[in-house]
Amino acid sequence: MIPSGVTVNYDEKTNVVTVKGPKGELSQKVDPSIVYKNEDGKITFEVDEKSSVDSKQKQAFHGLYRSLVNNMVVGVSEGYKKTLELVGVGYRVSNQGNLVEFSLGYSHPIFIQLPKEVKVETKSERNQNPIITLETCDKQLLGLICAKIRSFRMPEPYKGKGILFQGEVIRRKSGKTAAAK
Repeated sequence: MIPSGVTVNYDEKTNVVTVKGPKGELSQKVDPSIVYKNEDGKITFEVDEKSSVDSKQKQAFHGLYRSLVNNMVVGVSEGYKKTLELVGVGYRVSNQGNLVEFSLGYSHPIFIQLPKEVKVETKSERNQNPIITLETCDKQLLGLICAKIRSFRMPEPYKGKGILFQGEVIRRKSGKTAAAK
């Protein structure tokens, strides 16, 4: 079902689905072996039996594009939000607009310029881990940015330090001192 306030358009010449809503506008190219239908406010995708692509690939495309368009509809109506937590002594984060500065224990600060579609908010309180909140309508872009930020300091299992998703639990390892006993 398409929520109210969201419009979905399909261009048959270019095979592009465009979704517009209150949070933004997204578009996705669809493979020609998939048939798009919009009937009574429901979007359906069907496999075109006449296309030359093999049947396993058609089935994979069917599920892929159904999921991508669903994520676009949810994104422009509700949006997506991820919260990252910096766990470690001296780890800090601050932002000025979409320019985010990380201090992660390296000899220099790390700067990352986020796209204008992403809203960023940082919070640092005394005796609390710094928190960075990212919000956008594009789920793929949000996942890509979160992965890039996490790559600056991946969570490690011995001390539990790193950049984690809020609420994520790291399985801790005991290290070599526990094996010596």
